[in-house]
Amino acid sequence: MSAAQIRKDLSYFGEFGRQGLGYEVAYLRDQLRRILQMDREWRVAIVGAGALGHALANYRAFTRWNYHIVAVFDNDFAKIGKPIGDLAVQPMQELAATIAELRIDMAILAVPAENAQKVAEDLVACGVHAILNYAPINLILPSEIHVAYIDPVASMQSISYYL
Repeated sequence: MSAAQIRKDLSYFGEFGRQGLGYEVAYLRDQLRRILQMDREWRVAIVGAGALGHALANYRAFTRWNYHIVAVFDNDFAKIGKPIGDLAVQPMQELAATIAELRIDMAILAVPAENAQKVAEDLVACGVHAILNYAPINLILPSEIHVAYIDPVASMQSISYYL
C-alpha cells in the first residue's frame, strides 16, 4: 500500500495532516480510534463456557482495546455458577435480562454448530447487533446484524497450503 493511497483513504474521514508537513501522530491516532469507535467501551457477552469460552473470557487483550467481557452464558447445569475469571457462568434463561441490564453490545458465540443458529437468533432478539461466531456455520440473521466468522480449521487449511 502506498503512502498516497493511505492519504487518500484518510481523506474520506476528514483533514488530519498538512501538506508538506505530514501528520501529527498523537492526533491522528486519536482520530483513528474515534473513527473505529475504539474510544468507547464495548460490553461483550460470551455464550458457551467450554474450553473456548474459558480461553476467550480470560484473554486479557480484549480489555486493552475496550472490549469488556461482562457475562458468560451456558445451558449446561454443571457449568452454571462456576467461575470464569471474575465472572460466574449464567444460565441461558438469564440472557435477555442480563443483556438489557448490562447494556451488552456484542456477543461471542463459542457453541457447537448445531446450537449456533438458535443462540444467535436469541441474541438478536435480546438486542445484540454484532456477533463474533466461532461455530463452523454461516448464520442466517437480519442484514443489520453484523457477524464476523472465525473458523480455526479453515484457517489451518489455508496456511497448510503454503507448507
